[in-house]
Amino acid sequence: MDLLERITIDPQISHGKPTIRGLRYPVESILEYLVAGDSIDDILEEFKDLEREDILACLAYATRAIKHKGVIISDLAA
Repeated sequence: MDLLERITIDPQISHGKPTIRGLRYPVESILEYLVAGDSIDDILEEFKDLEREDILACLAYATRAIKHKGVIISDLAA
């Protein structure tokens, strides 16, 4: 299974934001945990229904999004 197949977008779940396997875990939230310093193992311990590949899929999704849309640094600093 390609990692990105684990990321789903459904208008009925999390207001159409990308989630992990339709489980109502937004990719954005998982990335925020990682940015805050949580390890993959920390996240897996907290959310028992997630798998290591789910977290890697979030990172793959973020990488793909940046490649296609770019990043505006000035907006991030505000």
